Amino acid sequence: MNRQTCLSIIAATSLTVALASCSGEPESSGTASPSPSVSATPSPTPAPSTPAPTPTTPPAAPARTAAQLTKALLGLDDLPAGFSIEPDTGDEGDDVTLSSKDPKCARLVALTNAEKAPGAKASAYRSFAAGEQGPFVDEGLDAMGSAAAVQALQQSFQQAIRTCRGMSISIPGEGRSPITVREVSAPKTGTTPVAVRFSAAEGPAAGLEVTMVTTGVQDVVVSVTVMGGASDDIDGTTRAAVAKATKVLGTTSGT
Repeated sequence: MNRQTCLSIIAATSLTVALASCSGEPESSGTASPSPSVSATPSPTPAPSTPAPTPTTPPAAPARTAAQLTKALLGLDDLPAGFSIEPDTGDEGDDVTLSSKDPKCARLVALTNAEKAPGAKASAYRSFAAGEQGPFVDEGLDAMGSAAAVQALQQSFQQAIRTCRGMSISIPGEGRSPITVREVSAPKTGTTPVAVRFSAAEGPAAGLEVTMVTTGVQDVVVSVTVMGGASDDIDGTTRAAVAKATKVLGTTSGT
């Protein structure tokens, strides 16, 4: 998941207590009048008021860890036969990068080029391949700290997609190709799913088609990127990723 947003929530509570009292004598009207008799019975003493209970904040749930997220990633048993786990090459070598001269694409360029979801508290990633011809699948889990932060991130990503129509992809040793950016229908799983498709029709990346789906599971963003796959591969893998994350992560954090 390669996205970031800034979410700020400010809550304020105020309590107003009104106190009233009255004292003094009535003004004279200028005409004497007989004084009314006054009862000698003392007024009852008001019962002491019970103070309102002080609101308490429930303790925060433990923060996610990379180890927990790793357990929630898809495994080979969760995918159709024929897939294998790709080795993690770390930060070695040059990476494929996206760029654009259009200022409307600046946000999407920054999000897609990020190594992880900026602002994430913990992250875990895994890559799969079904042979040399694919499909190829990347899955990421990014703990954002709260469900609200996930929702804000999803909205930010969707807005970035809708304002950008094209970018360039740079492949080390191959060159640069123009690519189109298009929002597509996302599998209806998780919370506020968003999907985008990057396609190249010319240049060294001609024929490239990559679909990225992101959705939320509580305080965690689930991202699934599929290259060389059909719609069934995208839908099935995304649903499997959400089901696995939901089962393993439960409701232990991010409320």
